[in-house]
Amino acid sequence: MKYDSVFHHFIEQAETPFTGWDFSYVHGTGRIGTEALPWSYASKAIPLLAQADSMLDMGTGGGEFISKMVPLPPLACATEAYEPNVPIAKDKLDPLGIKVFAIQNDSELPFTEKQFSLILNRHESFDANEVRRILKDGGIFFTQQVGGQDCQELNRMLGITSDEYSEWNVTNAVKQLEEAGLSIQEKGAFTPYQRFYDIGALIYYVKTIPWQFPAFTCEQYLDELYLLHLQIQEKGYIEVKSDRFYVRAVAPLVSV
Repeated sequence: MKYDSVFHHFIEQAETPFTGWDFSYVHGTGRIGTEALPWSYASKAIPLLAQADSMLDMGTGGGEFISKMVPLPPLACATEAYEPNVPIAKDKLDPLGIKVFAIQNDSELPFTEKQFSLILNRHESFDANEVRRILKDGGIFFTQQVGGQDCQELNRMLGITSDEYSEWNVTNAVKQLEEAGLSIQEKGAFTPYQRFYDIGALIYYVKTIPWQFPAFTCEQYLDELYLLHLQIQEKGYIEVKSDRFYVRAVAPLVSV
């Protein structure tokens, strides 16, 4: 198959390094567009932060989100499991008084029992029992998750099978939290569209989530990518469905 020069240019541009958990390179430039959710994670988190005396941000990435939520409670911590992100997060969050902890296992967090009155979790895995262990009685766990059907059309377009997380949805998340002893205060789910306006943006996105696109390389899927490039050239974009849900849960007050 013969590829045009524009396609080759997009392939080269998609090699731009991805750091932290910052998609501004493609989202901020309008190369990827996403339908707005019917809720705002930040707007729901801010009142919770105002009432908390201690908080944990699970999976902080490079600290991009929580650094914008100041002022924070007197005790503010963050975790990050992806090693290259840890120094990035520390550089951003240490000056704000937020201590960053590198972790390896969701079920073994480096905190004491009932340490936090608020745990935030945006697009990060969690162990419900461990969340309950470190959450104070009456404390709140608030999470927004990427569901297991997120952008699965891309997998089908590229011919990459990925069903490890296919059953991850609001129902199963609620079940895990309730089994851990938490009560659900609020929940919601939505499947917004996501549009890719050039093949370089699509490649940049796919490369950031290797758990959904295992062993992806441009070289291996060059023909499939070129066909998608041609579709974008003709229609203006490729549209797929994202998958998002949120849950707010509370730990019960234990009477002595």
